[in-house]
This record gives sequence, C-alpha cells and structure tokens, in this order.
Amino acid sequence: MRILIAVDDSPHSQAAADFVKRMRWPTGSEAIVLSVSRPALVSYALVDAPGMSYSPQLYEEQLKFHEEIAARYEKDMRDVGLKTRAVVMQGDPREAIVDLVRQEKVDLVVMGSHGRSGVTKLVMGSVASHVVTHAMCDVVVVKLRDQLR
Repeated sequence: MRILIAVDDSPHSQAAADFVKRMRWPTGSEAIVLSVSRPALVSYALVDAPGMSYSPQLYEEQLKFHEEIAARYEKDMRDVGLKTRAVVMQGDPREAIVDLVRQEKVDLVVMGSHGRSGVTKLVMGSVASHVVTHAMCDVVVVKLRDQLR
C-alpha cells in the first residue's frame, strides 16, 4: 500500500502523522511524505516596479525549510517500521498533492485539516477539500481534537 502524507509545519500535519503512526499497515507499505513550497514571490509597491517578482534567495530558504519538514516526518514514519520517502515540490499544494497521487499511483492520502471557514477559506481555498474532490484514491482528513467541538 502506498500512503501519501501531506505535511506542513503545523499541528494539523502532526495530527495526520500521528494517525498514520497509530494504524497497522500491510507489510511492505510505503509512506511518501510530501511537503509543498509555494512559489517565492516578492511584492513591490514602487511605481516603476509594479507587480510580483521571483526571489531566488527566498526560494532557496523555503525549499530548505520544506526539506527539513519532510525529513522530520519521514523519520517518524520510518521509526514505526514503514518504508519511507520524502518528496518536496514547489507550487500550489492542492495541485501538487493530486499530481503526486497520479504519478505514484498512491492508494491513500492522509492529511490534516486547518479548519478554515468563511473569508479565510474563500481567499486561501481548502487544500483538503480540493484533494478529497480531485484525488483518484481514498483521502483521510485528520482534524485536531479541538476542531471537533
């Protein structure tokens, strides 16, 4: 079984990882730990430099940050006996997760839910909702206990 665990640096991701660690998986199961770095853009408010620009330094910092996150969770999965692999991608997390599901023929996605609602959800979108709708496999969305009240 191939399990994709989508993580960021939040307690929601820790809850998803804890869920995976508590479960019994078939022998030979593989955990693919994915962390997605959004594109590094810098906004300028100058009249002669409107819009957004690419920042190579910020890109490198974000990439390193996501590599560290993925490595930390990969070690957690390996420590409970799963075959593991860490993957870091750049882009929209919603699309990156769905794309990796297709590429790797993933059987199950496990991810946390930030529990956003209202305007925040409208502006930022819901990664979990998108993945549930578009992934071609089962998706488990793990919520923090305080979200359930």
